[in-house]
Amino acid sequence: MAEGASYPDIAVHDTFPKLLRHNASVRADRAAMREKNLGIWRTSSWAEVKREVDRYAAGMAELGLKRGDRVAIIGDNRPRLYWSIAMAQTLGAVPVPIYQDSVAEEMHFPLSHAEVRFAIAEDQEQVDKLMALKERLPTLEHVIFDEPRGVRDYTLDYLHDYEDVVAMGDARLAAEPGFVDAQIDAGEGADTCLIPYTSGTTGNPKGVLLTHDNLLTAAYHGAKFEGLRESDEILAYLPLAWIGDNVFSYAQSFICGFCVACPESSETVLTDLRELGPTYFFAPPRIFENILTQVSIRIEDASKIKRDMFHYFMAVARRVGVDILEGKPVSMSDRLLYRLGEILVYGPLKNVLGLSRVRIGYTAGEAIGPDIFIFYRSIGINLKQLYGSTETSVFVTIQPDGEIKPDTVGTPLDGVDIKIDQTGELLIKGPGIFKEYFKNPEATEEAKDADGWYRTGDAGFLDEDGHLKIIDRAKDVGKLNDGSLFAPKYIENKLKFFPEIREAVAFGNGKDYVAAFINIDHEAVGNWAERQGVPYASYQELAALPQVYDIVLAHVEQVNRDLAAEARVAGSQIHRFLILHKMLDADDGEMTRTSKVRRRFIAEKYLPLIDGLYSDAGNAVIEAEITFEDGRKGVVKADLRIVDAAVVLAATAQAAE
Repeated sequence: MAEGASYPDIAVHDTFPKLLRHNASVRADRAAMREKNLGIWRTSSWAEVKREVDRYAAGMAELGLKRGDRVAIIGDNRPRLYWSIAMAQTLGAVPVPIYQDSVAEEMHFPLSHAEVRFAIAEDQEQVDKLMALKERLPTLEHVIFDEPRGVRDYTLDYLHDYEDVVAMGDARLAAEPGFVDAQIDAGEGADTCLIPYTSGTTGNPKGVLLTHDNLLTAAYHGAKFEGLRESDEILAYLPLAWIGDNVFSYAQSFICGFCVACPESSETVLTDLRELGPTYFFAPPRIFENILTQVSIRIEDASKIKRDMFHYFMAVARRVGVDILEGKPVSMSDRLLYRLGEILVYGPLKNVLGLSRVRIGYTAGEAIGPDIFIFYRSIGINLKQLYGSTETSVFVTIQPDGEIKPDTVGTPLDGVDIKIDQTGELLIKGPGIFKEYFKNPEATEEAKDADGWYRTGDAGFLDEDGHLKIIDRAKDVGKLNDGSLFAPKYIENKLKFFPEIREAVAFGNGKDYVAAFINIDHEAVGNWAERQGVPYASYQELAALPQVYDIVLAHVEQVNRDLAAEARVAGSQIHRFLILHKMLDADDGEMTRTSKVRRRFIAEKYLPLIDGLYSDAGNAVIEAEITFEDGRKGVVKADLRIVDAAVVLAATAQAAE
């Protein structure tokens, strides 16, 4: 165990409320949570958090919350919403976190399916959604809101101010001081402690029943593997409904005792990140891609001297930065050059990004482009990849220090077994594997066998060093008509490395060749257009510019050259592509709330475009419904240009031999 790391016995403190009680005793005055409000960081100690959760639990018990009830939690990262999770678990109720950016109709299924009796809403926006759904949610009895602005004048009997609830709790505790401890003592590790809903890429999401044992064991082994300690700090900015946030910002903080900081708003995350300077940081690949895009834009806007200096020292970093980070031998001259680069480029860059103090950084959820991954490691950020899912309580594999590979996700943690079946699908067995899918025994039986092996749905293999490499979703891996392997996500991630490409969707299974939809990055390409003096009035106009097509074509052909160098995928180079007239959007059903492409939906919605890509046509016409920010629907019609890309035929032929 790393120096400074001390973890409680989770066999004794086998539930989150028991751990909270433990932390309030042994770490009473240490910072547990911070929240930025009106520009000021406000800190709560572990003892203060415990007192607040106790008051809250007693008040909710007065409202009628009891063991086994489901409690929906909806909103941004706020201390009171994390305390809502702890409150529910204290009473033996089960938190059901809901994505806060979901429209009301999307929220209906998990709320109804989970049969929630209580809902905790951050603010008026979330309260209004619940009010709109109330008549269709017969089990929903009470809604508690945190932020009273805009809600205080609502007169509905089922609405309750958080402050009023804790006041009720004070009265209950005054009359029955031992109430909360009795509730905590009644809990066991095998109790269900959370029902997160999966992202639902192919249909309705599934409720995943996770126990205290599942989450605590996975969080413990992940913390022990990295030597996380109570002096660490993390910024909680990802959705509470996502399993990763429940593990990193909740479970591991309870295990290790470190501080969790909540940003002022989703718009101020990058500013708050710079102010806070966390030591422990997680972001999905999209965030790291976006940050790199911002860096690229700023560099292009900088003076020639600064641009030249940046590119020179980044070349040094690419050559020796990773070796220096991993403690490998590097010549004295290169080490001195890198140190100078740290002073002039890498250090200031990490400071601007808020990543100067990061000891451990993770990315997961999707594959990250190798070049993006290496970029961060080359400037001295200890970024690693891990693999896991909601059903595994996140932690399955992590890259060990000194064994970091850009194209793998590491080795199994203690207690985790993995195997690859004859179809290439990854199976997992371990203490973090979920109990079952809520009210869905058929799906549970399909996902877990009698011996406890969970079918991940991911295709992968173990390399010669025992590191896991994920190729794609097993259902998405296919073959071209000539027998070449087609792994769409692998191709898409290569495309998304370029700052001008925001999203990509590749097609090819059962086809003669690979084709792709491209979404440009509005900010990066818009910045380029501004510098070049190229006028445009909308995303649609920008995406249709011939110059933009030229930029994307160059990137597509670079990807083809990269694919040609890899025998496994050399036959799946991109022959034709088009640039979509709109961004793929979760509100339009094209993406999940965790930014995963819903392939089947897109294939059906944009069938005329796919038909065009697999014809001799130079264009394709589409008319599709879109959702505006205010919820109104509209129809956009577009005539999109289709472009042929050069492929490296010699490499394809060689790979096929």
